[in-house]
Amino acid sequence: METPYYLIDEKKILKNLKIIDQIKAASGAKVVLALKCFSTWSVFDLMKPYLDGTTSSSLYEARLGYEKFSKEVHAYSVAYAPHEICALTGFADKIIFNSVAQLERYYEMVKGHPLGLRVNPGMSYSHYDLADPARRYSRLGVVDARQIVPVLEKLSGIMVHFNCDNDNFDAFSHTLDLLAQKYGDILHKLSWMSLGGGLFFTRDNYPVEKFSKALKGFGEQFDIQIYLEPGESVITKTATLVTSVLDIVHNEKDIAIVDASIEAHMLDLLIYRLQAQIEESDTGKYEYIIAGRSCLAGDVFGEYRFSTPLKIGDTVKIADAAGYTMVKKNWFNGLPMPSIVVRRLDGTMELVRKFDYKDFLNNLS
Repeated sequence: METPYYLIDEKKILKNLKIIDQIKAASGAKVVLALKCFSTWSVFDLMKPYLDGTTSSSLYEARLGYEKFSKEVHAYSVAYAPHEICALTGFADKIIFNSVAQLERYYEMVKGHPLGLRVNPGMSYSHYDLADPARRYSRLGVVDARQIVPVLEKLSGIMVHFNCDNDNFDAFSHTLDLLAQKYGDILHKLSWMSLGGGLFFTRDNYPVEKFSKALKGFGEQFDIQIYLEPGESVITKTATLVTSVLDIVHNEKDIAIVDASIEAHMLDLLIYRLQAQIEESDTGKYEYIIAGRSCLAGDVFGEYRFSTPLKIGDTVKIADAAGYTMVKKNWFNGLPMPSIVVRRLDGTMELVRKFDYKDFLNNLS
């Protein structure tokens, strides 16, 4: 198959889905896929039996969830435009507002629908300030819980999103206790609460039973339906970006240039200054910088060691390339967009999307 392409493995997705199914059964929580992380709908049929629907950050994501997932549609946006609210009333199961002002502005248009409000608990777990929902001056959610009381009768639930790559159960359990203290009086008058995403409960050795017990206890304490909104936990370690070496140059170190780009095809690595994971890399004696072929000087995947020398045409597989990759890919430099390939449960390889010059052309005007 012509490189570059994203290769999604359904068997690996299924492994994560079965952990989620275990959590749902033990906790009573519902789980909706965060489309901001992963929107590749060609594998939604595999996910549908295990997940309860989708959650979105825009009208287009909400519509995609409605049309392609066909279960619960949770619509959230940092700020809605009037025409977006009009559209959402036609298919969203829950409409969640970011501020009291937006809730009140659009209430007459949305009353009768289950409505939610995002709250900012003022605490978070994140390794990066850029992704910290509770960072100073954050615009994400209502900070003062007292603002919720006057509009409580208009709400059926609230949503908090205060985690990013949190695989620390003790930290989560502690913040769950703090949420109970801060919002307990409010929660007793609501029917649901979303704990957002960013919880890495499909990572190896995560205490799934303790996690499920904590969720179940929280839900029973306030007699509410708990929702989780995972993105990475659904698709972590399920895809690779398959590339080929186009050239090898030397500037103090050997540099292998592949037919993909960190800026165009794995943008989060550039944003957070992370080194890509490469499947074939080991502790061999042959060292290479793996670099992308855009004109950006810092278009570098990282430095790696290989057991044998790299050659022109060799395949280099960038691991963990599902989350925040395909949803962020772009046409920088007019580089060819990686195709999307799915390895189905039966092992067959299906090319589900190939991009060409017309896609580049139609992206512009």
